[in-house]
Amino acid sequence: MSNPAALVQKLWNYCNILRDDGLSYGDYVEQLTFLLFLKMADEQTKPPFSKISPIPKGKDWPSLLAKDGDALEIHYRHVLEDLGQRPGMLGVIFRKAQNKIQDPAKLRRLIVDLIDKESWSSLSADVKGDAYEGLLQKNAEDVKGGAGQYFTPRALIAAMVDAVAPRPGEAICDPACGTGGFLLAAHDYLSKHHALDRAQKKQLKSGTFYGIELVDSVTRLCAMNLLLHGIGGDLEEDLPVVTKDALAGKHGEYEIVLANPPFGKKSSVTIVNEAGESSKESLIINRDDFWATTSNKQLNFLQHIFTILKQHGRAAVVLPDNVLFEGGAGETIRRELLKQADVHTLLRLPTGIFYAQGVKANVLFFDRKPAQEKPWTKKLWIFDLRTNLHFTLKENTLKRSDLDDFVACYNPKSPTERKVSERFKAFTYDELIKRDKANLDIFWLKDDALEESANLPAPGIIAQEIMDDLAAALEQFAAIADDLK
Repeated sequence: MSNPAALVQKLWNYCNILRDDGLSYGDYVEQLTFLLFLKMADEQTKPPFSKISPIPKGKDWPSLLAKDGDALEIHYRHVLEDLGQRPGMLGVIFRKAQNKIQDPAKLRRLIVDLIDKESWSSLSADVKGDAYEGLLQKNAEDVKGGAGQYFTPRALIAAMVDAVAPRPGEAICDPACGTGGFLLAAHDYLSKHHALDRAQKKQLKSGTFYGIELVDSVTRLCAMNLLLHGIGGDLEEDLPVVTKDALAGKHGEYEIVLANPPFGKKSSVTIVNEAGESSKESLIINRDDFWATTSNKQLNFLQHIFTILKQHGRAAVVLPDNVLFEGGAGETIRRELLKQADVHTLLRLPTGIFYAQGVKANVLFFDRKPAQEKPWTKKLWIFDLRTNLHFTLKENTLKRSDLDDFVACYNPKSPTERKVSERFKAFTYDELIKRDKANLDIFWLKDDALEESANLPAPGIIAQEIMDDLAAALEQFAAIADDLK
């Protein structure tokens, strides 16, 4: 089956059967991840690949095919436990793995009828990778499951990568990689825009992409996603993604950083004392290489990304509006960033494009520069893709073509030759630092809806925007309440 959409539909249809047993979309994609890996490892042992399997005999795909009923369910559980304790890619994919399919008949059908009938290794990386991406997107659409927080709109990712324009040999990192969307888009860009020689192709597979993810179950989805696209080697040092807290300290230096750090204003942990009373404590990050101490996750990620960039390295980061105007630590960080980096472009994003509700976000593009007395930022170019533009997750989704004008204005080949347009304006360093708190939340276009009632968007869009504003306000009130406890 060479059609990714048909493959996704075939796998997804079976999920609806399993949902009757209480299995969520996320659980289903996770179980598919385990089984797909075992099936492909078995396929790789046969011609024309003839590789030695990383899976020990007796814990492999044939051992699952040989069993039925309760014996299959028990054996599958033991397979997951065993593989989760192994090093390398095996350990990443199977760490803390559990069988969520309790009905042996349904597990048998998933193994024999759905996965075994397809020869996954014979499919091109594009087909099987796109099919898996399709499953991850469907999982993200299940808003109740919360998986959307790991999913950045692919149209936005593609435009960000087109603007940054990666080159062969550059190390690319996403310190909040989720399911790997940025790394895959960068891989796709390098493959399509450059005639790679054999050594460069090898480096693309191992030694170019680095993902950091905090949550084990998401790391495994990312590892499988990268693997299906041909990224990642067999050795421990070839791991393209690891589970750790990126903010705990520097984990390398890279030419390019692409990221959409997790939404949510504060980092906190619940402490329970001996009397059983619970209280929340902010997880304030204290690092000598940070400009300011704060519990705001996005501000910490912004500082962290600056520290892991090599000199002249390039970053493109999705950030919520509050990072542009918040006082205190926010102001300190903005002023330092404008001085120590060339903060050259800001893309104001429309509402209604993220699965997390109430998000008003932007993409900040900046380059790290060597230390000097003069500030590096000369001009900040702002592209307004928000005013008078309305998108939704279903009826009017954001497409890559919606960002064509932005990429053309960004002018990746000659960024010094930019031209002002209705939606694209430049502000000098002096203008920026004279603004109250060095506020970068700048807009100039008139909102048509405020000018004339005939221009109002559809009632559904207005209702959604009100809900988004309320959700954003509630999140800020919750953060303030947490701080006052």
